[in-house]
Amino acid sequence: MTNRLAQSNSLYLRKHAENPIDWWYWCDEALETARRQQKPIFLSIGYSSCHWCTVMEGEAFSDGAIAEYMNANFLPIKVDREERPDLDSIYMQAVQLMIGQGGWPLNVFISPEDLVPFYGGTYFPVEPRYDRPGFLQLLQSIRHYYDTQPEKLQAIKGEIMTNLQGAATLQAGQSLGADILQKGLEYNTGVLASKKPGPSFPMIPYAEVALRSSRFAPGDKAIALSRQRGLDLALGGIFDHVGGGFHRYTVDPTWTVPHFEKMLYDNGQIVEYLANLWMTGVQEPAFERAIALTVKWLQREMTAPEGYFYAAQDADSFTDPTTAEPEEGAFYVWDYQALMALLTLPELAELADQFTVTESGNFEGFNVLQRHRPGKLSDTVELTLGKLFLLRYSASAEALPTFPPARNNEEAKGTGWAGRIPPVTDTKMIVAWNSLMISGLARAASALQQPHYLELAAKAAHFILQHQWVEGRFHRVNYDGKPDVLAQSEDYALFIKALLDLDQASVSLPASGDEKLHASSPTPHTPHPTPHAFWLDHAVQIQAEFDEFLWSVEMGGYYNTDASDSLLLRERSYIDHATPSANGVAVANLVRLSLLAEDLSYLDKAEQALQAFGTVLERSPQACPSLFAALDWFHNHILIRTTFDQLTALSTQYLPTSVLKRETALPQGVVGLVCQGLSCREPACSPEQLQEQVQVSQVRS
Repeated sequence: MTNRLAQSNSLYLRKHAENPIDWWYWCDEALETARRQQKPIFLSIGYSSCHWCTVMEGEAFSDGAIAEYMNANFLPIKVDREERPDLDSIYMQAVQLMIGQGGWPLNVFISPEDLVPFYGGTYFPVEPRYDRPGFLQLLQSIRHYYDTQPEKLQAIKGEIMTNLQGAATLQAGQSLGADILQKGLEYNTGVLASKKPGPSFPMIPYAEVALRSSRFAPGDKAIALSRQRGLDLALGGIFDHVGGGFHRYTVDPTWTVPHFEKMLYDNGQIVEYLANLWMTGVQEPAFERAIALTVKWLQREMTAPEGYFYAAQDADSFTDPTTAEPEEGAFYVWDYQALMALLTLPELAELADQFTVTESGNFEGFNVLQRHRPGKLSDTVELTLGKLFLLRYSASAEALPTFPPARNNEEAKGTGWAGRIPPVTDTKMIVAWNSLMISGLARAASALQQPHYLELAAKAAHFILQHQWVEGRFHRVNYDGKPDVLAQSEDYALFIKALLDLDQASVSLPASGDEKLHASSPTPHTPHPTPHAFWLDHAVQIQAEFDEFLWSVEMGGYYNTDASDSLLLRERSYIDHATPSANGVAVANLVRLSLLAEDLSYLDKAEQALQAFGTVLERSPQACPSLFAALDWFHNHILIRTTFDQLTALSTQYLPTSVLKRETALPQGVVGLVCQGLSCREPACSPEQLQEQVQVSQVRS
């Protein structure tokens, strides 16, 4: 018998539909039921491709005794964090306050009358192990404490609530000087340099800050660190060297063995970062290869027929249709004996010279491919990798432009794949994550002069413009053509950034068929836009909606989501996690809009937002690299007006605080105008003079 999650759109929630636990989804009825029955709420938050979420679903949440006790003594609620990052953010902060760390699955116990948490953790096993209590014993202890210690419970809740409110209502800062910017750039570059044992994460917001700080001190450690992070990503086991795409992170400090899930948001950010590295002049062939293979993976496995991008692929996959449980990494790893049977001895020897390939392997007896050195791979090694692709997919890359997703375990086990059984793909569309990929593709299109990348980005953006508004409001997710969940600040901020990135790529590299797409694309905003201003027009209109619904008039900055009685408090996201903070991206957008739309009110709003987070910039610079990127935009913004011929050259350069505008009415003899801040330099009368002005403007602070 299934529970009420069986009818959910969310793949993650449906994975729990056959649990004996009487799960609710987050809604007013669930909260009211908990209050009426005087039951503490057990809130469990996760996502579909999360390995330990899957483990807990198969263990504790499938256990009959646990379910019986849970149903009698708690009101259990399941939340997909990818649908509701606002809820996830609040309760993740609370758990971090309680136990000093967080993660998923996120399991929190909440008082029903005020929704304040009083205990929480992450993965809980059925029986005591890993220095964690058994889940049934934990439930019994929590319920006993809830019933017998009301004074202590209130004290704990009061302390947690005070801390949460303090983080949500920051004291505004007054100074936004260049000294604060320089300190923040240096500090966040240092974060990228730190060597710690344990997992290795991409940390792209920090890498981007290190890269932009390198222009202030050419030749210093910042560019070396930036290049090394690019090499770690493009050469390491975190990259799928056979099929393309980046895994979530590696479980070790050497970038060798990944946690095998592939998230769209990581791939979008990494593609943009590698493109930016390329633009600085670090034109490493491994970067171009990683971008190209990731785009091929995106097209083959992660793009819906309508043009939007899927959310994620699981870490686990089945080795055989008859097996009960999937195995982590099975789709991606290589058995040495199988390689010996597949390859000639010279092929195997050359593969082992370039990659980590040994008889004993580096992951549970299997091999995760990691490159030994940068540079261009030989044609013979590429052909050998093609054989591995054929073994995995049972078709060559050239003969397999698309690969249908396995949408759940049943499809994965029952489809009859000719090659390996693929991991499950979460096919929902998330605006924020699509936006990160759109930005990555747009940036790579400019860096590598690849119009095809721009076409893919444009098609995804058109889908969002056409399908994500319901009754005049922007929505965050889409399930098979049906929009759902009101957009949050990260959706607004990242989509506006994506539109501006498309605008910038399009000024010098219009995608083939782009004008046709624009002309045939009715949207909620502009029925028949002119192709030249298409992306900017939409960015301006969506920014107006963002300001109307989420701008904090009292404090400055943007709330994560609309006011709601079912939220403990309204947060304004400024901390960078796996994705950049909404407010950091939003402030940079405002500066760019002030230049492109020629409207200084955007610059005023950017200053208000930066002042709202001034104390964070001063006291906790390591928490907010994206806000420092925005502060860099605020101090060093540059508008370059020039002709199409000059735009082509400029668009392939790394100009992190510049916007480009195509100008058709320059005075005779003038090739471009460079405006920095609120003043313009003398008109440039030659390409050489224009380039000199642009380069000098990059480092004026």
